[in-house]
Amino acid sequence: MFTTIQAFVDEWKKESTATQRVLDTLTDASLNQRIAPDFRSLGQLGWHIATTVHEMLSRTGLEFAAPEGEEHAPSSAKTIADTYRTSAAGLTSAIQSQWTDAKLAESSDMYGEQWLNATTLRIFISHEIHHRGEMIVLMRQAGLRVPDIYGPTREDWLERGMVPLV
Repeated sequence: MFTTIQAFVDEWKKESTATQRVLDTLTDASLNQRIAPDFRSLGQLGWHIATTVHEMLSRTGLEFAAPEGEEHAPSSAKTIADTYRTSAAGLTSAIQSQWTDAKLAESSDMYGEQWLNATTLRIFISHEIHHRGEMIVLMRQAGLRVPDIYGPTREDWLERGMVPLV
């Protein structure tokens, strides 16, 4: 749980940068990739991440611009990536200008429950990491190169002349 706004911002910048790298790798052709019928597509997962920034954090009283668009993902990978970029920056600016550390100990209604704002921030980042992981599997299925996030990818190891562990 976060105890300072700066601690959140520091982690958020790292995680949102990683997510942005994933979203910037998407292509329009890859957006329809699914693990199976009736599951979210790669584009829908990316759009969910991009729009959840505002949807979730505005429930705490933070005010910043909401992304435009319906609940269905656009057919443009660039639109998804750009929407996330704007939302992530909007959140950073809003939390730095609208909250003090004391606000982290206050509660907000989150989906019918009272959550400490610090808890909401932790769940928000975990939620994004969860969906980013789903996207990485679909990206591989779509033939996209996955960016390294927490360490080298298989392709990185091969380029370094090393044998990746299987």
